[in-house]
Amino acid sequence: MYCFYNRKIHHVLRLWMVGVSLFINQGFAGKMKIVEEPNTFGMNNPFLAQGSRLQPKVTPFPVSGPAHLHQLAGKCFSLTESMYKYEFCPFHNITQHEQSFRWNAYSGILGIWQEWEIANNTFTGMWMRDGDACGTRNRETKVILTCSASSKLAQVSEPSTCVYSLTFETPLVCHPHSLLVYPTLSENLQSEWDEAEQARYEGLITEQGYNNLLRDIFEDAGLLKSQKVKIKPPEAAADTETHNSLQKCTEDFQKQREEIERLRALLTQHNIPFDSKQNEAKSTVSVTVKDQHLRGDNGLFDLH
Repeated sequence: MYCFYNRKIHHVLRLWMVGVSLFINQGFAGKMKIVEEPNTFGMNNPFLAQGSRLQPKVTPFPVSGPAHLHQLAGKCFSLTESMYKYEFCPFHNITQHEQSFRWNAYSGILGIWQEWEIANNTFTGMWMRDGDACGTRNRETKVILTCSASSKLAQVSEPSTCVYSLTFETPLVCHPHSLLVYPTLSENLQSEWDEAEQARYEGLITEQGYNNLLRDIFEDAGLLKSQKVKIKPPEAAADTETHNSLQKCTEDFQKQREEIERLRALLTQHNIPFDSKQNEAKSTVSVTVKDQHLRGDNGLFDLH
């Protein structure tokens, strides 16, 4: 009897627990929330809202420099150091992603491809500028290319605040002449460099003048960002006004010709004589006299 009573109580308890479980599931099913993994991969996270992804300030400059390095464009190389993952995309940008489960883990742009650093006829580095804001300035990174058996991102440091140094190893720069500047220039720019070199040798220009000429050559080649101030005159507006004035003048002239033809036809219809040649001759004489007076000739003219 006692065992039967215990089994009955146990059965009742099981039914009660099932009922409570169903009540809880039904009551809180709408409030359940899936905890999402924090963003640690910046713009590489496809589930992140578009407004929260990394937003570059400028567009990367065109690919330039040694032709054999152009094959790096479109590729990316990553390196994880401590709590940060760095991603270097040659001729595009450099990003940093904090490998943390904090809700506000940092992901940012350390620089966008802009120009080469050149010294002694050699490409000494790639400058990535206009990265995310860092106080009163923007983050920027200098990429140093070194020889290695494989292409990889080897080291990242921050020698000064908001300015980073990145070492990229690749077999593409192992040849002694792989980073020379002169061979990458067009024939015209090479000729300009030769002339500048000769002028410096003959003492016709100073060292500063020589360096300025070289910078102009490198800017024309697209290796350096142009520092020339570009002032855009209102040519477009002037051209538009001129075009509109010329078009209006042409339309008015056409209307006048049509009106003259209409008047001639009207005069002919009513047998009214007119002498167009005489009018044209007087018009020619008047123009000639006016033109000669404008040139400073004040002589007398017989207009009859």
